[in-house]
Amino acid sequence: MHDHILHNADAECPPPGGFCRTHELNILLLSALYAVSRVLSRSLAFNETLRDVLRVLHDEAGLARGLISVVDPESGKLNIHTIYNPDGPDSDDAQYGPGEGIIGLVLEKPRTIKLERVADEPRFLNRTQLYAPELPFIAVPIKVGGDLKGVLAVQPEKPEDGLLEERAQFVEMVANLIGQSLRLSMEVAQEKSTLVEERDLLRRTVRHQFGFDSMVGRSAVMRRVFDQARMVAKWNTTVLIRGETGTGKELIANAIHYNSPRARNAMVKLNCAALPENLLESELFGHERGAFTGAVESRKGRFEQAHGGTLFLDEIGEVSAPFQAKLLRILQEGEFERVGGSKTIKVDVRIIAATHRDLETAVDMGDFREDLFYRLNVMPLFLPPLRERIEDIPEIARHLLTKIGNDQKRKLSLTDMANRRLANHDWPGNVRELENCLERAAVLSEDGKIDVDLIRFPSSRERSSPKPARSLGPAAAPAESSQPMDIDDPTLSEKERVIAALEQAGWVQAKAARILGMTPRQIAYRIQTLNIEVKQF
Repeated sequence: MHDHILHNADAECPPPGGFCRTHELNILLLSALYAVSRVLSRSLAFNETLRDVLRVLHDEAGLARGLISVVDPESGKLNIHTIYNPDGPDSDDAQYGPGEGIIGLVLEKPRTIKLERVADEPRFLNRTQLYAPELPFIAVPIKVGGDLKGVLAVQPEKPEDGLLEERAQFVEMVANLIGQSLRLSMEVAQEKSTLVEERDLLRRTVRHQFGFDSMVGRSAVMRRVFDQARMVAKWNTTVLIRGETGTGKELIANAIHYNSPRARNAMVKLNCAALPENLLESELFGHERGAFTGAVESRKGRFEQAHGGTLFLDEIGEVSAPFQAKLLRILQEGEFERVGGSKTIKVDVRIIAATHRDLETAVDMGDFREDLFYRLNVMPLFLPPLRERIEDIPEIARHLLTKIGNDQKRKLSLTDMANRRLANHDWPGNVRELENCLERAAVLSEDGKIDVDLIRFPSSRERSSPKPARSLGPAAAPAESSQPMDIDDPTLSEKERVIAALEQAGWVQAKAARILGMTPRQIAYRIQTLNIEVKQF
């Protein structure tokens, strides 16, 4: 095996008045090495850069017929990966096992092999029909962390001139650079794979957490809300979620986003009531550097952050009239300017808004723009208060107790008497009040069992007598009564007062509105939010 070289003495001696050939070669190879390093640093796409490396060796270092083979992790053999040969075929599916041919010798025992004339080596197979038999040959192992990952093979363009050793050392340096690039590429690929797995796991977790099937509520009215939300999730339609504070408007917004085609992009949230108007504009639209005192750099607003995804605007009914006009433009045109900027920015954002306010009344009073209301109210979803779906309380309570029990690292349970006491409360704070009530009871419980004496309501607003749970969906007709209800009776719920007025007005909504001192728009809103079935005569 010719793995050594006898140097030509003339190669070390410069001719009179000229440079040594070794010096000339070193300058050439140094320039080529710099070009190789630039190619490898251009991209982490390792496979795409190997052909460019072989091209540099051919064009700038005089090392032609470049070949890179890689170790197959399954078979342990070397497979041809890349060939650069402008004068012939540049692809081959040849494979080398340990000891097969010169390249297989490198696989068997990783070391540099350099031949003055490749035809003189009896183990030269030339399976690729790539190499000229009368020319030298160099094969160098490519290693990553001491492990053989491939072989770099090249052939000088001219017969041996006594400088094969220098060329072999250069090829070893190139192989070392390829190994480092391969190691970095493998680390990036592994990290990317890990991140993709984590991302997919988080997506599955979030999708399950905010899935409609995992949401608590089996009453007819809540099933209808879930069905509507499930249908609207598929489209880019603007959604307006309405309901009292604490009814779960944000949960429905999350479910719509994470079950929509936009789930891969961001769900950005903003409570419009939490910020003054000057900060609200900057938060939503962003600002340019120097737009106001303290704006030391440009900043993206929530609309830009939500590009391609969903923007949830909670408490939309609290924004001022001047700001409503600015909001209307982006809802209509999908474009805006940052505070202090003049460049128009276009975004693709789905809007989900929520409010506890009676926007119809706000429109009638002039507090809310009618055109903005219609722009938001494309697909309204009405979340009923907890007192209107008493039958859901046991299931909601179990869900909340599981959550509280996980925080306290113990199992919590409710007695039947405690459940009945919960059902007799009016729940002005809705589910949020229920959660606080159960957490307070859990703190007071020593053994995790919550009995009726631990269910306490600071407001003392309990019903005077239990009322049976009943469906409050549109299929539920108003309760018939032998005695007409007095709309001035302070014990009546809002729903009962509206039904009483409708009964008194012969189910003529305009007449019932006058009895209650409302506008027709307001009573229509009450009928819809309170799930009252209108009798037809």
